[in-house]
Amino acid sequence: MIQAIAFYLFAAVVLISGAMTISSRNPVHSVLWLILAFFNAAGLMVLVGAEFIAMLLVIVYVGAVAVLFLFVVMMLDIDFAELRAGFVRYFGIGLVLAVALVCEILIGVFAWSAGGIDLARRAAPSEATVPNIVQIGNLLYSRYLFVFEGAGLVLLVAMIGAIVLTHRERSGARYQNIARQIARRPQDATRNMKPDVGQGVQL
Repeated sequence: MIQAIAFYLFAAVVLISGAMTISSRNPVHSVLWLILAFFNAAGLMVLVGAEFIAMLLVIVYVGAVAVLFLFVVMMLDIDFAELRAGFVRYFGIGLVLAVALVCEILIGVFAWSAGGIDLARRAAPSEATVPNIVQIGNLLYSRYLFVFEGAGLVLLVAMIGAIVLTHRERSGARYQNIARQIARRPQDATRNMKPDVGQGVQL
């Protein structure tokens, strides 16, 4: 009974926060609703026994991705009128992509249910005494090790590409010159002055 109540509570909050994420006019509020959705999705994962996925949702998505989005949105000077104009301009394309995505999901669900394979054979056999995190770790670092490393390389290339694309030279910026600082002599950095009484400091 308690599990059913918790499930409906988490599911309702996930649906409401997801709808508010895409309908909020303020991007900061959208990110905050997204964080709430991630927390409640983690609660749903705990209810089904997938504590590893729940931990990933809280640590990776809430602790890193969503907070990063929040700080980026708060630091950027966002023109809300331009955002609304872009939304109206690309609404048709977005609607077509959304319909295509829904169709793909429905085709996948029907293909999964009409495959003629026994439900017991679809899931990999596992011992009930072994925790789910141990099973994922054994499988990830043995059978799918190269795929895991390849995903890490793809993320590394994406990070380097984002840094290269956003890096730009600024004409008025003053950069640190390490060699010039090391070669500077003490007599070039300070001057001994004997100002008269009432005379100000010379800059």
